[in-house]
Amino acid sequence: MKTIEEVKRELRGSIAPIITPFQEDESVDYETLSSLINWHIESGSHGISVTGTTGEPSSLTLSERERVMETAIQSAKGRVPVVPGTGSTNHQETLHLTKLAQEMGADAAMVIVPYYNKPSQHALYKHFKTIADSVDIPLIVYNIPGRTAVNLEVSTLARLNEDCRNIIGVKESNKDFEHINRVLLHCGRDFLLYSGIELLCYPMLAIGGAGYISATANIMPGKVAEVYNAWEAGRVDDALKLHYDLMPLNDVLFKDTNPAPLKAALGMMGKITPKLRLPMDLPSDALQQEIRSVLASYDLVKQKESEVK
Repeated sequence: MKTIEEVKRELRGSIAPIITPFQEDESVDYETLSSLINWHIESGSHGISVTGTTGEPSSLTLSERERVMETAIQSAKGRVPVVPGTGSTNHQETLHLTKLAQEMGADAAMVIVPYYNKPSQHALYKHFKTIADSVDIPLIVYNIPGRTAVNLEVSTLARLNEDCRNIIGVKESNKDFEHINRVLLHCGRDFLLYSGIELLCYPMLAIGGAGYISATANIMPGKVAEVYNAWEAGRVDDALKLHYDLMPLNDVLFKDTNPAPLKAALGMMGKITPKLRLPMDLPSDALQQEIRSVLASYDLVKQKESEVK
């Protein structure tokens, strides 16, 4: 197993949060998942994450989550780090999945703030501390208040960072950029800070972030990864140009709940069968037309003649 310091050096750049593809009968399409992972690695993604928000974990059974994690680790074959999402609203389930990720050989695990329960900061500390103490694998906390209805406060995260040597970073899907700045101030500049908000991926690098976990990487993995590559190489103008080039795609992919627009887009691109499980569903016909139009502007699909004005 890699040391924590080795993982911290490797886990930088675009960590692509892969969708979970379904077949027409809504069973998990593990073969397509493996193909997507290979495509991402060949396209330049710096790491892979599965069963995070984009991977629809709440729509999967426990055994399906386990097999998705296993498929990702086996498909990556050590070429890039793999960081499965192991969090749940259920503490014991989170412990089980995080321990299993370690046994399977994942490089790190991403653990979401429990959703629906709305735990206190004290309870959140105990939840994450217990998980960190149960494994040796590095952990990335996932703070997404828009989905969980509770924000992991900077003081709680700083306390966890101080008390748990294997809590190495946080994915902040938090639009409060002041909060995000304070994470590095109070947790230290070597704490790994990732953006989970597409329009904050570039700004996060500017304040010392380690990278981002952007759903848009599912559509254009090479271009999303190149934002980090350009920044790291000191080509600031190139990175900034890419940031703005990606903005129309970022915008349309979040006009409905993620990952519905992503799956519609990937279906149009011929990458997957565009299926979700209820209560999630594909976007409206009007939004799907808009998605196709945006994809066509990037030469990812051909615009239908009936949609060309």
